[in-house]
Amino acid sequence: MPGARPELYETLDERFRTGRCTAGDSRLEVLYEGCRWAEGPLYVPAGRYLVWSDIPNDRLLRWDETTGAVGVFRAQAGHPNGNTLDTEGRLVTCEQGNRRVTRTEHDGSVTVLADRYRGKRLNSPNDAAVKSDGAVYFSDPDFGITSDYEGYRAESEIGACNVYRIDPGSGEVRLVADGFQGPNGLVFSPDERRLYVSDSRANHIRVFDVRDDGTLGDAGVFAECKTGRFDNIRFDDEGRLWAAAMDGGVHCYDPDGTLLGRLLVPDVVANIRFGGAKRNRLFIAADTTLYSLVTGVTGTGPLPGVQARPGQPVD
Repeated sequence: MPGARPELYETLDERFRTGRCTAGDSRLEVLYEGCRWAEGPLYVPAGRYLVWSDIPNDRLLRWDETTGAVGVFRAQAGHPNGNTLDTEGRLVTCEQGNRRVTRTEHDGSVTVLADRYRGKRLNSPNDAAVKSDGAVYFSDPDFGITSDYEGYRAESEIGACNVYRIDPGSGEVRLVADGFQGPNGLVFSPDERRLYVSDSRANHIRVFDVRDDGTLGDAGVFAECKTGRFDNIRFDDEGRLWAAAMDGGVHCYDPDGTLLGRLLVPDVVANIRFGGAKRNRLFIAADTTLYSLVTGVTGTGPLPGVQARPGQPVD
């Protein structure tokens, strides 16, 4: 078993070590350098490739796991940010510049899932999570309209930064959580009973109970960031929450909210995602670089609590 290097793993609670969180690679692997600001990594097992966003350069990039080659998946992509898969393995993308959430069909065409709420344009959708019933939840901060760097400068028509749900049947966009300063990453718990949402400006992670009708009940603050600033978040299959924490690296939290340890990444960490054939490879989008780390833990797929059918993509 490879040994842990102190410059990569920082153990703050013994459970970080005994839970195999430090039992992976001893150093980060650089998969690509040359982004302007990397976010939104998404592993697609059906094709053994990773798609991720280079927001200011307005493109989606693609890394091929079998060859290591990197190419442009889509240019003029609407200043994309978060990416995920739906229940049919289709790409769902939050387009900050176009101020919408889209789905890429299997034939390559693009369908708009949401671009308005009650007739008003969305701010700049940031991240999305798909529930096993097909509902799409997404965060809508104003990061893409505050300047021309990650989108196009504009005034907010809604006047607030919220979390919304797209109904899988009617396509209705419904506000399900508000009171945020800058809602960012969001992820369902492994049993889908709770939704966790990071707020980058408040610098904490809120947790919500998911009701049977898809609405949310506020269950309070799960964690506050003392080092760095929260961005997106992911679960492993033992219920630990992993959080991209910008210049604080990657944080790992026990289900009880205790910060167990950190990955000390040399760049500013924006987004993370588990992937690979065993879902034990952590992809890290950090500043201009895409890293990976084969870990001692296994991440959940895009649809927690649902066993993937043979051939069904999971992220």
